[in-house]
Amino acid sequence: TQLKRSSILRMALSGSETMNQDEHEESFILRALRIAVVVALYWFVSITMVFLNNYLLDNRELDAPLFITFYQCVVTVALCWLMQLFAKLCPGVVDFPSVRFDVKTSREVLPLSIVFIGMITFNNMCLKYVGVAFYTIGRSLSTVFNVLLSFIILKQTTSFQALICCGIILGGFWLGVDQEGLAGSLSWSGVFFGVLASAFVSLNAIYTKKVMPAVDGSIWKLSFYNNINACVLFLPLILVFGEVGKVASFSGLTNLHFWGMMTLGGVFGFAIGYVTGLQIKFTSPLTHNVSGTAKACAQTVIAVVYNSSSKSLLWWTSNMMVLGGSSAYTWVKSREMQKSTQEFSTQREEKNTLRV
Repeated sequence: TQLKRSSILRMALSGSETMNQDEHEESFILRALRIAVVVALYWFVSITMVFLNNYLLDNRELDAPLFITFYQCVVTVALCWLMQLFAKLCPGVVDFPSVRFDVKTSREVLPLSIVFIGMITFNNMCLKYVGVAFYTIGRSLSTVFNVLLSFIILKQTTSFQALICCGIILGGFWLGVDQEGLAGSLSWSGVFFGVLASAFVSLNAIYTKKVMPAVDGSIWKLSFYNNINACVLFLPLILVFGEVGKVASFSGLTNLHFWGMMTLGGVFGFAIGYVTGLQIKFTSPLTHNVSGTAKACAQTVIAVVYNSSSKSLLWWTSNMMVLGGSSAYTWVKSREMQKSTQEFSTQREEKNTLRV
């Protein structure tokens, strides 16, 4: 029996719809797989870097945290030069901006570099004294300092909902310190350095916005100049705090394993900037913050299991308060940004209508 034209047309249309649907499903699966790989890579690099730094800083034979941090900055500068070389040799494969050292640009980045030194130094000192399990609590006040310093320096006010989130974070911080003290494992030095690290993380974010125009908005150029300045500024600090003698008397100074681990720490320190950018690129800033919060939770659990520690319910509650408050703050700020963007678009449309 011959098919009618309408039946043939219907079959053709249904076939094209099926093909489009299959292509859409395939592209969605590939996109989801790409995002999953990027997020997994971010988690792996970030968690490994924290544990690796804790291993290096926990070396009782070498008590030289400034020297360790200095060496990681040297590795970062070397990797920036290497990435530039690869970008010239393989322009289609490696994308890295061409950077030539300029004294004027270095001078403009210097205020940020001073803050950057404080951030990475106090961050490592906190990790040295509190360990990985308490690290999330010890470094949990970055959001609170961000609100406080934004008001003091930038005169930016914060909504009541965001302040409630900060209150939850503060409550989790104090509860965590209290529980760590009851367990007999509290280090006040670690808490002190953690608070300072949180403050410098917030200052680093504020100064980064100010310095970005000097490096044409390139995060890689900023990293290059930041780490070169840090290498120079660390040298007198290492001399003042007497770490030269400690390094010279270290028995493992000729140990290839030691230098391999030190270099690996620098590589992961460089890689965290790259994978962070990848995660933001393939997801969104909000998803990146949520992923970072979930990563911190997983990192804490891994550290507790690895060390075979026994923690109280209130200790875990403090972690949940910090992570929950941080996630809620991120959600509140993203909603506020969306609302302000919509209001700006509406006002712009109204102005265009009035002009017409």
